[in-house]
Amino acid sequence: HHRIFMDKYHPGWFGKVGMRNFHLIKHGKVCPTINVERIWSLVSQETREKFAKEKSKAPVIDVTKAGYFKVLGKGKLPEQPVIVKARYFTKEAETKIKEAGGVCVLCA
Repeated sequence: HHRIFMDKYHPGWFGKVGMRNFHLIKHGKVCPTINVERIWSLVSQETREKFAKEKSKAPVIDVTKAGYFKVLGKGKLPEQPVIVKARYFTKEAETKIKEAGGVCVLCA
């Protein structure tokens, strides 16, 4: 019989083991990150040059649309103001963006 085979060669096949998590959120702790030095790569070169000439305006870079949630502070930013939208910012990233004349906008 099938059961005898499974009990003989695969002990522990039948029955339950472990605990159940009723409200399991899959991928709950996933947080893709991007460094400050790579923020400008999300915008085209033409846009960057356009806003380099126009000092009165700054481009809005929405990091979440590119699939990133958190902005980290590695690298250097060019001295060009930029408005960055993200879910999370590290302190270092926030200071670097503000030093360049930019703004950090939190969005859920």
